[in-house]
Amino acid sequence: MSEPAPTPSVKKVLLAAPRGYCAGVDRAVITVEKALDLYGPPVYVRKQIVHNKHVVSTLEKRGAIFVDETDEVPEGATVIFSAHGVAPVVHEEAAARNLKTIDATCPLVTKVHREAVRFADDDFDILLIGHEGHEEVIGTAGEAPEHITLVDGPDDVERVTVRDPEKVVWLSQTTLSVDETMETVRRLKEKFPALQSPPSDDICYATQNRQLAVKQMAKDTDLMIVVGSRNSSNSVRLVEVALEHGARDGHLVDYAEEIDPAWLEGVTTVGVTSGASVPEVLVRDVLTWLAGHGYETVEPVVAAEESLLFSLPNELRRDIKRLSGADAATVRHDAAFEDTSSLH
Repeated sequence: MSEPAPTPSVKKVLLAAPRGYCAGVDRAVITVEKALDLYGPPVYVRKQIVHNKHVVSTLEKRGAIFVDETDEVPEGATVIFSAHGVAPVVHEEAAARNLKTIDATCPLVTKVHREAVRFADDDFDILLIGHEGHEEVIGTAGEAPEHITLVDGPDDVERVTVRDPEKVVWLSQTTLSVDETMETVRRLKEKFPALQSPPSDDICYATQNRQLAVKQMAKDTDLMIVVGSRNSSNSVRLVEVALEHGARDGHLVDYAEEIDPAWLEGVTTVGVTSGASVPEVLVRDVLTWLAGHGYETVEPVVAAEESLLFSLPNELRRDIKRLSGADAATVRHDAAFEDTSSLH
């Protein structure tokens, strides 16, 4: 008697939730959009407002001009500081050029800046866990450069030295891998047993939630597609987390057309997520592409619920109220949280 034919596997997509825009990115992007509406183009933005190719391109088409340094902005013009934050010297440079500044730094990054200032004032050595050259790290380190030592991952711990091992604290970039950061902290504590931790977790809630969803999906996923740009730290981390937790393969793409059909060979289940600076339209394009290749069934994987919103920058809200006559309560995000001390 012949064996029954195996039931063919159903091709499907596991769709992560939450994914895409976090509150800080949403606030930053809307800040540029509102500034363009209010002041008219051009509006200058120092660095990419968020690390996403599509977002930057879309805002450029509306009249935003992205520059690397404040000295590229004409004197007296308006400049927006990106969500990643800037060092105090950048504010000083802007003031010297009589620039009108709007600070779109994510409030969770601002929280890390304040921690750095406070611990430096108390004469601690601060071990900043993060990636060398990342804009957020440059901004945080600039708050207290004489007190801060960068620790770029677990393997960097061996070279770290401090003045007083009894007065040392760690802080971190907000978009890191949670697991890698905790491993770095573990090694630092082995070396400096008196190492203090920040009063609350520095890695942002959105980064943690997106990594948690990927961890839940990874073991059931043949291929993980992460929508995001290569200069987006949190997007790159999502691919790494997927591979570390059981996904057979994983790739980062900016757009659906970057997906290589060869990746789908032998693949039954595709996981899809997106970095915290990625608009949902790009995820929908990926789902449409996958549906066209036989992956029509989409199952959500919900790791957390997010409802946090941040107020727009004070400078912008004041001008919206003054120039449009709108009551501040009608401006999107104005009812959102200003205080980030209890977010973790």
